[in-house]
Amino acid sequence: MDSINIWEWVGYLASVVVAISLMMSDIKKLRWWNLIGAGLFVAYGLAIDAIPVALVNFFIVLIDAYYLVKLYRDPPQPTE
Repeated sequence: MDSINIWEWVGYLASVVVAISLMMSDIKKLRWWNLIGAGLFVAYGLAIDAIPVALVNFFIVLIDAYYLVKLYRDPPQPTE
């Protein structure tokens, strides 16, 4: 049996973090967890020379960052 290298563990960790993010009901927590998972996938994709994996996840990082800035800058107004 081949030993698993560190980058495979990063890929597994990224998968778990993204799965955790999808279980969040709080949108801020979802965005933070998803940003971390996507960031790990960027590192993983670059490490294994899977540029499409790195690019799509980099795009996801940008989307998460944009919405987090928007959420913190303009908090939702309470509905009456």
